[in-house]
Amino acid sequence: MSAAGVTVPAPQPLRWLRVLVVGWFYQLKMQAQSGFMIMTALVQPLIFATIAMADQQAGSRSLPILFYALGAGIMGIWSTVVFGCGGVISWQRHQGMLEPLVMAPVPFVLVLMGITLGTATVGLYSMGATLLWAAVVFRAHVQLADPLAFTLAAVVTVVSLGLLGLVMGSSFVLYRNSNSISNMLEYPVWLVTGLLVPLSLLPGWTHPLAYVLAPTWGVLALRAAALGGQPLPDIGWCLLASLAYLALGVWLVGRVEVRARRTATLTFQ
Repeated sequence: MSAAGVTVPAPQPLRWLRVLVVGWFYQLKMQAQSGFMIMTALVQPLIFATIAMADQQAGSRSLPILFYALGAGIMGIWSTVVFGCGGVISWQRHQGMLEPLVMAPVPFVLVLMGITLGTATVGLYSMGATLLWAAVVFRAHVQLADPLAFTLAAVVTVVSLGLLGLVMGSSFVLYRNSNSISNMLEYPVWLVTGLLVPLSLLPGWTHPLAYVLAPTWGVLALRAAALGGQPLPDIGWCLLASLAYLALGVWLVGRVEVRARRTATLTFQ
C-alpha cells in the first residue's frame, strides 16, 4: 500500500509468474477431474504397457520390463499434452472464452504455457501407473539405479513436453479442427521417438526426426537413470530442446496473436 492508500502492483515479472502458476494449477485440477483425461493418462498407457510387457515375457526378449514400462509412461504424458491442449483450446473456443483470453492484459503465451504445462503434469499419473503395473502384475523388480537423476529426468521431461505442447498450441489456436491435429500427432511421435521400439530398430531416416523431439531424450534419460547408465547427457539434450521449444513457441504464439487481433476472426478460424 502507498501513503495514499492505493495498492501498488507487483513487478511485471512476478505478475507473469503468478499468471503462469495459477494457470498451471487450474489446468491441473480441471484435467485431473476429466474422465477422458484419466482414461488417456491411466488406462491407455496400461493397455500398451501390458501388450509390450506380455510380449517381452513370452518372447524372452533381452530388454527389461522397465524399458517398456517407462516408454508407456512417456506415451501417456505425450497423449495428455496433445489431447489436453487441443481439447481445452477447442472447448474455450466453443464457450466463447478464447477471445477474452487473447485480449487479456497479460501475454497470451503465458496463458497457453500454463495450459500445456498443466496437462503435461497430469501425465505423470501415467509414469506411476505403468511402474506400479509392472511391479504388481508382471512381478518386475522396480528399483531405480539413480533415484535423484530419475526425479530430475522426470521433471525435465514433463517441462520439455509441456513446452513442445506450447509450439503445437499455436496451431491449435489458429485452426478450429484442433482435435483432428491432436489425433494426427499422437501415434507418429510414439513410434519415431522409440518409446516402445528401440531407435536402433527404426529406419535411419527417422533418427533426425527423433532427435528434435523431447520424448526421445526424456525416455532415454529415464531409462538410463532407472536401469543404470549416464542420464545427464540426455537430460542436458532435453533441457536444450526445452529452450528451443520455448523460443519457438513464444515466437509462433506471438505471430498467431497478432494475426487474430488484426483480422478479428479468432472464433471463426
